[in-house]
Amino acid sequence: MSRKDIFNGFRPPAIAPDLAPVQRNRVRPILGSPELIADTSRSPVGAIGQSLSEVSERNRRAEEIERRLAAGQTVVSLDTADIDASFIPDRMPGAQEDHERLLASLRDNGQQAPILVRPHPARPGRYQVAFGHRRLRAATELGIRIDAVVRDLDDAQLVIAQGQENNERQDLSYIEKARFAERLSARFPRDVIMTAMSLYKSDLSNMLSVAARIPAEVIDAIGPAPGIGRRSWMELAECVEKDGILERVEAFLASEDARAMASKERFKAVLALAKPQEGKAQSEILTGENGSRLGKLSYDATRVELVVDRRQAPDFAAFVMEQLPTLFEEYRSKHRD
Repeated sequence: MSRKDIFNGFRPPAIAPDLAPVQRNRVRPILGSPELIADTSRSPVGAIGQSLSEVSERNRRAEEIERRLAAGQTVVSLDTADIDASFIPDRMPGAQEDHERLLASLRDNGQQAPILVRPHPARPGRYQVAFGHRRLRAATELGIRIDAVVRDLDDAQLVIAQGQENNERQDLSYIEKARFAERLSARFPRDVIMTAMSLYKSDLSNMLSVAARIPAEVIDAIGPAPGIGRRSWMELAECVEKDGILERVEAFLASEDARAMASKERFKAVLALAKPQEGKAQSEILTGENGSRLGKLSYDATRVELVVDRRQAPDFAAFVMEQLPTLFEEYRSKHRD
């Protein structure tokens, strides 16, 4: 099913020509380079999901965006001590092994693409990252300088560049994107957020709902939960609003067992704990004096069910149907105020 163009009629704040958004959802127009991306909006595969090869292609496009960013621009070498993070965090503490791989790559192969920074709006002589936070952290730990392109960006331009580059790489988990969207919503209108994160209005609404309904301390305790998608987080949001569930979840997350788990497994354990626990149904077969089967009675914590096969026990079925109204009236008479 096609979706309407969310950028139609959208007039963002004044953005340099090479940062201006274009009207295609799959394009990440940080550099005004739509030719990088084929239009797959009519492809059934594009509508259903992305293959592993497409994820790799997205990574390649993100790297190409950054290479083009450097082309024709002045790349400067900066001291990492002079660079601050974006004013809108987009990541939660991630897996240490991912960070170690980035450290090894930067140490062994050098920096493959510059990060994007702007002059810090409130601290002269310092800079603020638009994208490249992980590379900045790795370079800081290695004690090396970092290559960067410096651009004058206002707040909206910075978060659009930040969100679009992150979206190309697709290494932010669903809940990290939801938290990023929530933080953006405190400062920017939804049109800017949808442009920055390449989201449809309904997707953004779902993210903001999840971030609002699940307490921040619970999300922080679970962590980024890579691989856990929208449906699972929305299911958890519904569960924690039920009586007693949130207290149970918080107690589990405070335990040593929970802290020892990987973030993804911790989420699964929390969701299993939060789901309604229905007791195992019990049943018994109703038989006549001669052993003939009259029906089956099943019951659990939430319901009682009587099933009578009218072909096997027509007289008993008729008796139940005849007596049920009388039983109901007797019950009502005893429970009237």
